[in-house]
Amino acid sequence: MGQEKKMSQPSSFRLRSPSLNSLRLRKIFDMFDKNGDDIITVKEISQAMSLLGLEAEMAELESLTKSYIRPGNEGLAFEDFLKLHESLGEEYFGFMDTGGEDEDEEEKKKEQEESDLWEAFKVFDENSDGYISARELQVVLGKLGLSEGDEIESVQKMIISVDVNRDGRVDFSEFKNMMRSTIVKN
Repeated sequence: MGQEKKMSQPSSFRLRSPSLNSLRLRKIFDMFDKNGDDIITVKEISQAMSLLGLEAEMAELESLTKSYIRPGNEGLAFEDFLKLHESLGEEYFGFMDTGGEDEDEEEKKKEQEESDLWEAFKVFDENSDGYISARELQVVLGKLGLSEGDEIESVQKMIISVDVNRDGRVDFSEFKNMMRSTIVKN
């Protein structure tokens, strides 16, 4: 079902990955659910996005989420969040399988994915030097209120786990590989 009219979306709000695995989606949901009540309100979504430096109008968020909030709830339960995510993929970003895609469409999808990954990379690369350091990752995790960011040692382990060239930081190529390994292919 979803929205009848399409709203203009700030590009930084778009969730274009076809389908993140449910564990990742649950982590995102829990990150937004600041009070731990298993419901994420529009205010909680807005606050989490602001902490990441992503902007979305409150009215736009309300309009986007209202049809997914069950009667009697003040926000989205996890199942509602999943439905919203699926709808965003299908309605806004063309992930419905249409069968016969030509090479131009496939190339456009690849270019769009590259652009989306670059935008995500820039969220973590706070000093815009083309690398994500352990310190930068720690800052972003802290902004999100994630406990993984409390200890620099655990953040360094995260960096090491994807740092293929062993330079102590994550470049865009390593970031892309890491992000692509978290996407479940349709």
